[in-house]
Amino acid sequence: MSRSFAVVGTAVVASLLLLGDPAAADNRIGGGAKGATPTGGSSTSDGTLSATAGGVVYDRSKNGTGNSTGPVTAVGNWTPPACWYAPKYSPAQFKAYVEPIWNAESTGYEWDNQQRDKYVNGKPYTNFNLDKADKGYWWDSYVNPSYPPGWDTCNKPYFWVDKGAPPPADAPEAITPEVLAKLAYAEIRVPSTKVTLKPDGTTKVNLPTWAWLDKTDFHPVSVTASVPVLNISATTTATPISLKLEPGTGDATVFPATGECPINADGSIGTPYEAGNADKTPPCGVTYLRATSTTPYTLKATVTWKIHWTGTGTPGGNLPDGTFGQDQQVTVQEIQAINR
Repeated sequence: MSRSFAVVGTAVVASLLLLGDPAAADNRIGGGAKGATPTGGSSTSDGTLSATAGGVVYDRSKNGTGNSTGPVTAVGNWTPPACWYAPKYSPAQFKAYVEPIWNAESTGYEWDNQQRDKYVNGKPYTNFNLDKADKGYWWDSYVNPSYPPGWDTCNKPYFWVDKGAPPPADAPEAITPEVLAKLAYAEIRVPSTKVTLKPDGTTKVNLPTWAWLDKTDFHPVSVTASVPVLNISATTTATPISLKLEPGTGDATVFPATGECPINADGSIGTPYEAGNADKTPPCGVTYLRATSTTPYTLKATVTWKIHWTGTGTPGGNLPDGTFGQDQQVTVQEIQAINR
C-alpha cells in the first residue's frame, strides 16, 4: 500500500464511505456472494462489497459447524500471506480518495505535487485514467487483519492494471488462486476432537480403554475464497486422516504403538467398543498402568487434517497438514480385590 496516504487516508476514506460520494457510488465495482464475508473493503447489509473492488470474499457455508469448532494449526513453519495486491478502486473512486489528501497538503507540498504528476499529469498516468473507467482497476495492497501492523511487505504504490492483463512483475504478492487458497486455509474451522471412550471418564488400571470417532462426526470441510472482479477463486478443503492419542502420563500404553489411529474407509476413526471386548486390544485406545490420585490424567486427542486446494484454471495442490485437538479428563482407579 502507498504508506504516504495512510494517516489521513483512513479518515478520508471513512468519510467517503459514510457520505456515499456520488462519483464513487456511480462506479462501484464490488461484488461477492450474498451472505459471504468480504475482507479489505466495506460491506452492505446483505454482505456484498460496496466500496472497494478486490476485497477477498469468503464462502464459509461448507465449514465446520457446532459449538466446538476451531482453526487448524499448520504442521511446520507456515503462515498465510501477510498481504497481497488486488484491484481496489475504479478511476472515479481513486480520484475521490486521493484528491482530498493532496488538497489537505498533509503529506507535504512537494510529495503531493509528485503524486499529481504521477497520476494526473501523464507521468505516466493521465487524469486518474478516467477515460479507461471500464477497462481496468487501480490496484493496491490489502493487509491480512490477523497480522500485527507493520508485518506486511506490500509497499508498492498504487498501480493500474487493464482487465485481463497480468499485474506487473514487481508486484510478486499479486492475488492469485494459490494466494486465495492460502487465505482460505486460515478460515477453515474444524469440529472438536472429543473422542468417545469406553470406559468413559473413569477406567481401571490395566483395563484397555477403547477410543473412537464416529464417521458422522468427521467429514471434509472447506472454505472458498474469491475476488469477484477478477473472476478467480480457490477452494481449500480439510479432510481428517488420523487421530493421535496422548494419554497425559508416561505410565500408559497406547494403541497402536505410534499413538496415531488412522481413518477407516467409512470415514470413522477407531472401532466402537462392543460387549465382550473388555480383554481385547483396541485398534485405537490406551491402557493406563497407574491409578490417578487427586488429579485426573489429561488425555489429549488431536486430529490431523490433510489440506488440499483447487482453483480457477489450476488443479491446485497440497498445503501443510493441520491439527486440532481437545483435552479430556480421565480418572483411573485401582481394581479392588476381596480377600477371603
